[in-house]
This record gives sequence, structure tokens and C-alpha cells, in this order.
Amino acid sequence: MKVGIYTLGCKVNTYESEYVINKLKEAGFEINDFDAVNDVYIINTCTVTNTSDSKSRKMIRHARKLNKEACIVAMGCFVEYEKDNISEILPEIDIVIGNKDKSIVVDLIKDFLESHNKINRLYDDFDSSFEDMYLDKYNTRTRAFVKVQDGCENFCSYCIIPKVRGKCRSKKLDVAVKEVETLVKNGYKEIILTGIHTGNYGVDLGINFATLLRELVKIEGLKRLRISSIEVTELTDEVLEIIKNNKVIVNHFHIPIQSGSDKVLKLMNRKYDIEYFKEKIKKIREISKDVSITTDIITGHPGETDEEFKKVIENVKEINFSKLHVFPYSVRKDTPSSRLAQIPDYLKKEHTDKLLLLSQKLEIDYMRKFLGKKLEVLFETSKDGYSYGHTTNYLSVKVIGTIPSSTFKEVTLINVEYPYIFGEIDNED
Repeated sequence: MKVGIYTLGCKVNTYESEYVINKLKEAGFEINDFDAVNDVYIINTCTVTNTSDSKSRKMIRHARKLNKEACIVAMGCFVEYEKDNISEILPEIDIVIGNKDKSIVVDLIKDFLESHNKINRLYDDFDSSFEDMYLDKYNTRTRAFVKVQDGCENFCSYCIIPKVRGKCRSKKLDVAVKEVETLVKNGYKEIILTGIHTGNYGVDLGINFATLLRELVKIEGLKRLRISSIEVTELTDEVLEIIKNNKVIVNHFHIPIQSGSDKVLKLMNRKYDIEYFKEKIKKIREISKDVSITTDIITGHPGETDEEFKKVIENVKEINFSKLHVFPYSVRKDTPSSRLAQIPDYLKKEHTDKLLLLSQKLEIDYMRKFLGKKLEVLFETSKDGYSYGHTTNYLSVKVIGTIPSSTFKEVTLINVEYPYIFGEIDNED
């Protein structure tokens, strides 16, 4: 039977979908293009913004239009967010799975195909244990995600994720280490640690994120270890010491700031102020002056007046990020921010556009720092006579020619061709 799977949202969803794909293949299902006529469609949904909700609904309805007789599976955060009335909103769904029981989706599909009885696997509360998923292979041969943590208890005032993902829970240390070891043995050069609140790993196990890093950097054959995202408050002195003493951890950190205004940060219920953030970034740059620091920023959160936005611009420039991921504030029902006075949409758009322009300038300025330098690139794909890859500090590099994926090459960086840096590989004998 043919299955199409569509994934929205974060890297955790990417990992979970990859796990489902592997389990489907093991069970004899054929993975097919989502837009084809399939027997089963799986939509792994997201609810971080209103746009995410809309895309989730659209893909579920699109699947039903593709094949009126197919089994439609909807799982993940949007389903969890709308669990009280999901059947009324989307009667197209045959199997509903929230953020628990994704690991048994293949069994649930088999049950439905036999009985044709709709299945609902939504719960009033989450089990406190981590739902184990384990990957030994990925669709690509270069980089692999490893989900080490789930859930969040930060309770930022704008965010619905603690409600739909539940409390913090972690993959057991020995299991996480074994998974990374297996992926490295199977040829993966770069491992990316991911979670809903990755840096809070181990809080339920009596250990911490530094414990995990300390074990992973010892793995023989691991070339690069990347952290998908980490809160600034979790870059403890212990974590920074491990980063300082291990070249396996890449020279790039994605650290969400969310706002450059102390007033807005307080309204967001973030756990730091701007000075704390700046001091922590200073410590990281003392370890490596060329480190790439990327971030997330929400524009248009309640309280972000033009005056506060000026502070955002000033602080973003001072911190000198290498790239911004900009998200207009999206009202999420049942969150504290939804009950505050909202700012006009035109102001949100104006602030968003200004930050996007600033992001491009910061990114190009960061790229130019490396022109004329030689950096190691891990090549991932080839297309139309060019090969593409990333440096340890996450510069996107392209070169002429076809380089096999999962190959490291020393590349001299020649010119910025945004969003890439064009490079040349030295002639080899």
C-alpha cells in the first residue's frame, strides 16, 4: 500500500516523521509522493502560529480530495490544540493522534484498514514518560536529527506549546548515546540534537544537558555535533566549558532572543533581560570570535510600540547576530498574551519587514568576514552543475561540480552570492 506523509513545523516533527517512515517501510508500506493518489495519508501537524493551523487544515483537506477512499491520519500539535472539537472541524480525519502514540501509528493504521472504525488517541493528560523513538538511518546520508527531549515548562506568555506537548521528559542517556553511535557507524557525519526544550534535557532524569554533551563528544567517528536550538539561560558555565574544549561541537548556536526590549521580554515571561543575554553572548565569543549566533524574534507582541521596537533594532545590531528568524506575533487562545491589548496588524508587518531587511544585511556582513578564507565544507546535495554544503558555522556554500554527498572538502570562499557563498576547491592530484 502507498503512503504519503506531509510534515509541518519543527525539527522534532521532522524526526518523528522520519521514525514513522522507517516503521512504515519495515511493515511493507511504500512511501510515495504526498500529492499522488495514495492509500494512506499522514499529516504531522503544527500549531505554533495561526498560519501553522491553517496549513495543517489545508493539507488534511487536500489529502481527502486526492483520494476519497484513503485512510487520513492527522497527528501532532494542531490536533492536540483542537482536541475538544477536532472531529467537528475536520471530519475528514480517520485516525487522530496527538503528541502521544506517534510511535504506534503503523499499528493504528493496520487496525483501521481492517475495521474501518475511526480511531481517536487523544488524552486529557500526558504520561510523564518519554515516548521512545530510535533511528538508525535517515533519508539523507549526511546529517541526522536525534530527538533527545520533549515537552516544555517555560510557559512563555505567547506560547501554546507547553499545553500541546506536555511536561519536560527526556530520552535515557544510554539510549541517546547509543542512537548517536549507531548513526555515526552508519555513515552520518553530522548529528543535530533536537527537542522542544533541548537545553532542559535531563531535568526528569536527575542529570543535565552538559551530562549528555560530555558523553556524546566522546563518540569515535562523530565529526560534527550541532544543537538545533538552546535557550540562553541553559548555556551554563558547564556547557560553555564543554564547548570550549571540544571541536566536535560546531561553531554555530541558535539562541532565541524573541525580543530586544526588556519591557516586551517581561510581558513574554522570558527568563532573562537584554544585559544577561549580551553577557552570555560575550562569553561565547570569548570561546570563538567567529562563531555564528542566529536567533528567533517575534514581532508585534503586545507592548511592542514603535519606541520599544527601536530598542529591538538597537540591541539586535549591538549583539550582531549572523541571521534572524522573524515571526509576526500570532494570537494563541488560552495564553496570557492573548488577553493583552493587541497592536495593529499594519504595525506588525512594518516591524517584521524592517527586521527581515536587517537580517539580510547582518547575514551578508557575516558572510563577507570569511571571503578569501579556506573552510571545511560538508557537502550535502548536487544540482544543475553545482554542489552545496555547510561549514561548521553554518555558512551555505556552493561550488562548481558534483561532489558526493557526505564528503568533506576544504573550500576557499570567493564571493557572496546570497544566500550562498561561492567557493573554489583546490585542484587535487
